[in-house]
Amino acid sequence: MDRVSEGTRMKMTGSIRNLFSGAIMATTFAGGAGAQQPTAHHWAIVLHGGAGIIERASMNPATEAAYRASLAEATQAGAQVLDRGGTSLDAVEAAIRILEDDPLFNAGRGADFAADGRNELDAAIMDGSNMKAGAVGDVTRSRHPISLARAVMEKSPHVFLVGQGADEFSVYAGLEQVDPSYFFTERRWQSLVKQLKKEGLPIPPRPAGAPPPPAEPVTEIEPPDAHKYGTVGVVALDRAGNLAAGTSTGGTQAKRWGRVGDSPIIGAGTYASNQSCAVSATGTGEYFIRLTVARTVCALVQYKGMKLQAAADEVVHQELTGLDGDGGVIAIAPDGEMVWSFNTPGMYRARLAEGGKLEIGIYNDEP
Repeated sequence: MDRVSEGTRMKMTGSIRNLFSGAIMATTFAGGAGAQQPTAHHWAIVLHGGAGIIERASMNPATEAAYRASLAEATQAGAQVLDRGGTSLDAVEAAIRILEDDPLFNAGRGADFAADGRNELDAAIMDGSNMKAGAVGDVTRSRHPISLARAVMEKSPHVFLVGQGADEFSVYAGLEQVDPSYFFTERRWQSLVKQLKKEGLPIPPRPAGAPPPPAEPVTEIEPPDAHKYGTVGVVALDRAGNLAAGTSTGGTQAKRWGRVGDSPIIGAGTYASNQSCAVSATGTGEYFIRLTVARTVCALVQYKGMKLQAAADEVVHQELTGLDGDGGVIAIAPDGEMVWSFNTPGMYRARLAEGGKLEIGIYNDEP
């Protein structure tokens, strides 16, 4: 057998130490043969469905039950992906697609209307393992904007596409297309009409393809400002130790001039890095953009060594509140810590870790 020099042996030993000393690596020994393999992480997933003026006094029991059931369904959809050994990116997309198809939430089929009577959708997704990201703004025909954001990340050299170009790329990428009327919901439409009347703005024609107006008035099924800051978002950790984040939104009601908020802006409403954390935000987008909320939470973890909950609370309850901004975040760390933080009366939210119990909250007096 060839003899290994002392210098070579020291280099090899140092390399092995470096390889297995990181926080996201652990070792197990198999069969007494000395084989070393990385130990699988426990997966975890956190979800939000928007923040706003969400209070018990204004929420009827049936509506509350519907929201909790939808949050559970979306969380379980992502958890099933993770439990089968799927990636955090796949889990984020799967969970958000469920929420985009649910008219209860301000994303996809439940999107708010802009002042011109259109549904203009935004989304972003980010892979914490390689820092790749994709985002879209003001899209009108992709059934699942989160899938379009992922296609931008994986099938184009770009990060952010908007408007007609994003819709054209969606066709190029082979994603499911729908008529804009697919996103129409009577409840959101009547809410738009009410706000435009209040502001003295013109009411646009009822969208082409929408069902005829109902014979009876549409009753409110939730507080009027429940989705004032609405988005949906998911962050996840998979068994390989990789993080991902995604966010999808219909924007703000009666928005004008092609306004785009924080949700599709990497670092503001969405961010993920295996070196720190993954974050999805919901709130008054202009403040989240100015504060680069998502990235700031992760920077406090990465560079100041703060625990994730402390970092999230610092940004939401100090910096955001200090500017009179409203909203919240969900976040997850490489060690599996799952947190949320918000300064509004409520935020639709859920979380689940491998081997744990599903937690769902709506109001700010719940854990």
